[in-house]
Amino acid sequence: MNLAPALRHAEQLLRELLQFSSPADQVVSRYFRANHQLGQQDRALVAEAVYAVLRRKRSLEASVGSPAPRALLIAALVRVLGYSVRSLEETLRDKSKELGARARAASDFSPAVQADLPDWLWEALSAQEGEEQAMRIAQSLLSPAPLDLRVNLARTSRDAAIAALAASGIEARPTPYSPAGLRIAGKPAVNRHELFKTGQIEVQDEGSQLLAYLVAPRRGEMVADFCAGAGGKTLAMAMLMRGTGRLYAMDVSARRLAALGPRAARAQVSNIHPMGLDSENDVRIKRLAGKVDRVLVDAPCTGFGTLRRNPDLKWRQGPQAVGELAAKQARILASAARLVKPGGRLVYATCSILREENEAIAEGFAAAHPEFAPLSCQALLADQQIELECGQYLHLRPHEHACDAFFAAAFQRRKPDGAEMPAAPTPGRRSRRMSKA
Repeated sequence: MNLAPALRHAEQLLRELLQFSSPADQVVSRYFRANHQLGQQDRALVAEAVYAVLRRKRSLEASVGSPAPRALLIAALVRVLGYSVRSLEETLRDKSKELGARARAASDFSPAVQADLPDWLWEALSAQEGEEQAMRIAQSLLSPAPLDLRVNLARTSRDAAIAALAASGIEARPTPYSPAGLRIAGKPAVNRHELFKTGQIEVQDEGSQLLAYLVAPRRGEMVADFCAGAGGKTLAMAMLMRGTGRLYAMDVSARRLAALGPRAARAQVSNIHPMGLDSENDVRIKRLAGKVDRVLVDAPCTGFGTLRRNPDLKWRQGPQAVGELAAKQARILASAARLVKPGGRLVYATCSILREENEAIAEGFAAAHPEFAPLSCQALLADQQIELECGQYLHLRPHEHACDAFFAAAFQRRKPDGAEMPAAPTPGRRSRRMSKA
């Protein structure tokens, strides 16, 4: 493959990406649609190179002493993608040798640069976790995420899905925790596979799947996914309900909810009822108050736990966004809690790594709502035959669990007769082992 044309396209695409005006995946998809003449290999290299820059922008910029897109791409080719300085010189015939040599030799970076995080985010994470653990978390978010699938256990078994994928040349193995999860070798086009077309598999990170198992909806229950988005977790809960009961998919984004319809039809699910909301105080919420058995609030958040997939998020958001989102998260959780019936379960979750969006929201809710008793996420998962040491709160981290970073807290609404609810144990040591997707 001739590297020069691919690099020119990568430079042009990166210039647009570094404006951070739109989500990176949308910008990349739009660029490839406009440049359909690019071959598969060229597209793969362009995407790999620009995402490498988005993941490691600070250290790449520090290594070459320049924020110029071409310089950053040369640094990414050498420091991340493994190209030799000689190969770049022979192919590009310009100053790439000098840039490449400089990028190769650079070292002795500050902790924030080593972590490839903006200063404010590194300072927040290191103050929260300690510098050593913060560096582990940050660096675990620099690698591309693997491809995880959720097998629709209402339609097939995990073993049958593994066999069908293997027959098509796709290697899959069970994920460590989710009973429905598969991890795929490489990045094959699973959306073209018959299992996907017939709704027997869905693309879903293992951490996201575990949230459905925390909610653990039962057959025949009334359940609400309060921030359903495109419905990935809604479909996972529908699977656990085996198509019975009533499952409300609520969201303020009608566009994202619209994506759920075709996915539900493909999965042959008929118990999902999309409900577009004007806000967290929509009048229809009042009508369902105290009637719902289980409610999931996968709240809108910074999304820093998904940086392996969405590396641009750390450059597009600042500390002000955290405060604004925390206020919104508290409002959404309080509103969703009104739906829960006595004895019912409420699960609050984010894909954030920041305490302000996680424990602080859960603790604030518990203090303001004594009618809800905290539950142990570890015990709830054990009830689903999922062994994961986490204590009261669920904390998932890429370097410990090989999935996206997630947080979850669970509560049960006390019954009006004052009957004692099971108390949550003291949070244990973390295991080593409003629109959402």
